Amino acid sequence: MKNFSKLALASGAALASAMIATPAAAQVNGIATSSPEAVIVQATARGTAYTQINTQYAAQLQQVQTINTEINSLRATLDTNSDQQLSQAEVDANPGVIQQVQQKQQQADTILQPVRIAQAYVIEQLANRYEAARDQVMAQKGVQMLLTPEAIQFAPGTVNITTDILAAFNQQTPTVSAVPPAGYQPSQETIANYQQIQQVIGALVQRAAIQQAQQQQAAPAPQQPAGR
Repeated sequence: MKNFSKLALASGAALASAMIATPAAAQVNGIATSSPEAVIVQATARGTAYTQINTQYAAQLQQVQTINTEINSLRATLDTNSDQQLSQAEVDANPGVIQQVQQKQQQADTILQPVRIAQAYVIEQLANRYEAARDQVMAQKGVQMLLTPEAIQFAPGTVNITTDILAAFNQQTPTVSAVPPAGYQPSQETIANYQQIQQVIGALVQRAAIQQAQQQQAAPAPQQPAGR
């Protein structure tokens, strides 16, 4: 299995931007670009497996959501000047609340552990199968050198073959198991890959939330009926 950090060094935000519009492409003089993280994040198998995990651990995820609400409420009590930020003075003034927050965070982490292990197992399987799809597309398109998009200062948009690799990947690996074997523990390499994938997913979720908020702000206010 390859470590994504050796294959691509893009930040989650940069990858999220690249994933929004990745044109189907052709290599230029034997050189092309692609993001392995973008392929894994957008893979049908990952989405399906994550949905299965969310269903299996729905009760635990709901419990963590409740805990996070409690944590946010506790943090709000620390913000004595209501500026939506916590100063060091505000934190130091309430050590008991800080301890409660830490305890709840540890509780949430414990509950989420089996979820994260299952997700890491999914990413491990996908990472192991990425190269086959990549090599297939490189051979089909005559690509001799494949770089990450961030390694190129300027190139035609068609040089990016991420979409092509994603299509090959989905064909080769339509599904993976969402249930780890008994006693499974992810390797350090798998953990690193999983953390990178989660970073990209988090960046995409944040971007979507910002866009939704902007659309709501831009929407015209409903017209009030004329008075009689």
